[in-house]
Amino acid sequence: MILSMTGYASHELTTPNGALTIEIRSVNHRYLELQLKLDDQLRVFENNMREQIQAKLGRGKVDCRIYLKQDNLTTQFAAINHQAIQQIANSLQEAAQYFPSVQAVDVLEVLRIPGVTQSPKVDHEALEATIKTTLSDVLDNLISARAREGEKLKAMILERLAEINALVISVKPMLPVLVQTYQDKLTAKLKEAMLADDERVRQEIVLYAQRIDVDEELSRLDAHLREVSHILAKGGAVGKKLDFLMQEMNREANTLGAKSVSIETTQISMKLKVLIEQMREQIQNIE
Repeated sequence: MILSMTGYASHELTTPNGALTIEIRSVNHRYLELQLKLDDQLRVFENNMREQIQAKLGRGKVDCRIYLKQDNLTTQFAAINHQAIQQIANSLQEAAQYFPSVQAVDVLEVLRIPGVTQSPKVDHEALEATIKTTLSDVLDNLISARAREGEKLKAMILERLAEINALVISVKPMLPVLVQTYQDKLTAKLKEAMLADDERVRQEIVLYAQRIDVDEELSRLDAHLREVSHILAKGGAVGKKLDFLMQEMNREANTLGAKSVSIETTQISMKLKVLIEQMREQIQNIE
């Protein structure tokens, strides 16, 4: 399976502690770069979340947001400690007899006194288990999205490989024709100059054939094409391998262009480089 590094997945779940939302988006990157954004009450789970994400994703710039929205009365407001506030009321009543002209008590100030209010207890163990399960589902959805995108990239690359293979096949029969054309032109020029010499013609033809010989480059290109097809069929984290092969294929295409002695082979060299660059751009998105 070929995985793209581009994908998005999210899920929202209602829990006893509030509405839990997990969003993950990823784009291409040389390595795995994880940015984890959490609500303050979820910071205690950060290390476990990072480990869970890193265990499933190999490469990419990953942005993960996990937040808990507390939207009911039991979680939105802290509970009042009636025993503590009763003790404060009794103390204020006793003190009032000594200070009869003191202003009325500010209730908000009383609520700020430590111990007067009690935050609702959160079941951290249950919340952690819920986050772990939900995060696993979201990661699976993200990987599925990346796999679908990866299949599209694979199909595009295979299409370009077929075009490159056709160009390589078309070049091979051109070389004997080019040599023969050069021989005819050379012979005609030597005859015009009254210097026709079969041995000299033979030597010039040999040098010319060596200069335009691209059999080695074409063989390497053919080998690279087979290797790319093999890697795509095998699947896995293959982005770096494919990127290296694109560099090698581009080197052979450049050499083919440098040895070109005809418009046809020059054009083929240019087409090869365009197709290789198109593949390289898409391979940048493969994990």
